[in-house]
Amino acid sequence: MQIVLPGALPDPREARELTSYLQKTAPTLVRWLEQGRAHTIAADPASSGCTPYEQWLLAASGFKARKEQNLSAGLGPLWLQQPVPDNTPVWLAELVHVSPSRDGAALLPASELAITPEQSVALFESAQPLCAESGFTLHADGVKRWRIELPPGFSPQSASPAVVSMSTVNDWWPQDVAARPWRRLVNELQMTWFEHPVNQARYRQSLVPINSLWLFGGAGGEQIVSGGNEDNDIKTHDALLAPATSRDWGGWLAALEQLEATVFKPLANGPSPGVVLTGADRIIEVKPTAWAQWTQWLPGSRLAWRKWWSPQN
Repeated sequence: MQIVLPGALPDPREARELTSYLQKTAPTLVRWLEQGRAHTIAADPASSGCTPYEQWLLAASGFKARKEQNLSAGLGPLWLQQPVPDNTPVWLAELVHVSPSRDGAALLPASELAITPEQSVALFESAQPLCAESGFTLHADGVKRWRIELPPGFSPQSASPAVVSMSTVNDWWPQDVAARPWRRLVNELQMTWFEHPVNQARYRQSLVPINSLWLFGGAGGEQIVSGGNEDNDIKTHDALLAPATSRDWGGWLAALEQLEATVFKPLANGPSPGVVLTGADRIIEVKPTAWAQWTQWLPGSRLAWRKWWSPQN
């Protein structure tokens, strides 16, 4: 078994301050960290266009980016629900909320919008003719995302909605001439959806409107090779991600305590699982060793995990 914990790696300074709390709050997790062998993987969202967790997902799927693609291009075929032929570039358009911010424009991804299937269908029906008029072809795929075919000559660099939500839209918004039809389409959609019945209902429910689409992906399904991860029993628990992103360490510890009670402790008497922890710019994979039960008796071994948990430089 492999347990994946997005948001489980605070930055080094915060990690040092949280160490003692971690040991008290999640002793089972700490024991796994003490007894396992850790491997550090660097992550650079600015160049990959995806979060460290998304980077791990793509690596686990066996995705291979082409020379002209960044890593997040693989999220298109990875998250596609309705299959398409190989060698078909898979572009996805995610339903998002965009609003003005101090640094430009901020984006909320679909995962934070509580979109219902009925809302998605209604917005799709209003967007489909606008897309067709602009040279784009829209296909229903899921509640949060739709597949979209781009006009010839337009192949933007990809960035996932999650990574955009952690910076600003301005950092990722395509400004070249080839992207002009897409920019125009997004403007038309924003005007159409401003008073759409879906958003009028959301206003009454004190929910932010679904007022834009975010385009990403571009890779083909043939670029995802099965067997990227040998462990097929993968359990992802993302309760730490939101408080880590907002740097709410009290909320982070509360979520960790809940994970200890419901996920870690029930596994305490069985074989140690592998653990994957992700942070802002790194991924740690901790794999159990054959001699895990004896590791605690080696000098300094029980403290070795702290070197990667809160590195000094």
